[in-house]
Amino acid sequence: MERSLPMTEPMPGLPDRVTIYEVGPRDGLQNEKASVPVEVKAEFVRRLLGAGLETVELTSFVPRRWVPQLGDAEELLDLLGGVGLGRHRPVLVPNEKGLDRALERGVSSVAIFGSATETFARRNLNRSVEESVEMFAPVVTRALDAGAWVRAYVSMCFGDPWEGPVPVQQVVDACCRLMDLGCDQLSIGDTIGVGTPGHVLRLLDALEDAGIGTESTAVHFHDTYGQALANTTAALRRGVRVVDASTGGLGGCPYAKSATGNLATEDLVWALDGLGIEHGVDLDALVATSAWMAEQLGRPAPSRVVRALSG
Repeated sequence: MERSLPMTEPMPGLPDRVTIYEVGPRDGLQNEKASVPVEVKAEFVRRLLGAGLETVELTSFVPRRWVPQLGDAEELLDLLGGVGLGRHRPVLVPNEKGLDRALERGVSSVAIFGSATETFARRNLNRSVEESVEMFAPVVTRALDAGAWVRAYVSMCFGDPWEGPVPVQQVVDACCRLMDLGCDQLSIGDTIGVGTPGHVLRLLDALEDAGIGTESTAVHFHDTYGQALANTTAALRRGVRVVDASTGGLGGCPYAKSATGNLATEDLVWALDGLGIEHGVDLDALVATSAWMAEQLGRPAPSRVVRALSG
């Protein structure tokens, strides 16, 4: 039986092309309880690149005691060789030590990870929001001086499991603090998946008013309540052109147990295909990659599209 394909029906106000920022190898795997062999991670990255994903976030140079699953960052980059370097292979760095480790391996794109709330900043970085900005400042300066591209993540932009709803202006202030350091791109994260489209639009408008336009903003939605695709469509209509997603819908956060899987890359690709938006990804190859990774992890992929096309 020939597999299903979505009908292409464009909607007004949407972009012609979207960049998918693949976070599966980092955000997707960081919360796995069982250790994933570094050779499997390297093969995962190669398969993602082979499926047409240009931007793939590889790993995190955090201390092993923080996130044991990503304690093999150097080994992973060594296995990937030149494939793991370049502007489209970012890695997460929490501090100057992490940056040193990344630069020693020839990395040229890095990401820092801030928070819009004090509680999560304490739990994730053991610092206040202000202290975390002070920690990130030399990281960004040194990375830019080394010619690296720098992304700023801000988590808990739509809600926090300890503090509840997060005021929009509080989120904008946190984003501005990091972007004022000189970062090239901002990724606003719905870490626990509680955002809805109207909330997304209000935050994007507030960021625009504060001088952070959609041309430098990406969105990072978790699908806890099934809102990730709706929120993504709202963001695209407002001018966003970069969407974070995780192959298979893998993901979570070791410091926020209510953070379930990311927006699945396959679900995003299916939606973009139906809207006639270019993205450069081969859906069949991506589904095959997710099915393969699910075998390595010993459980089905959360992605609805993977389940539909693999059945």
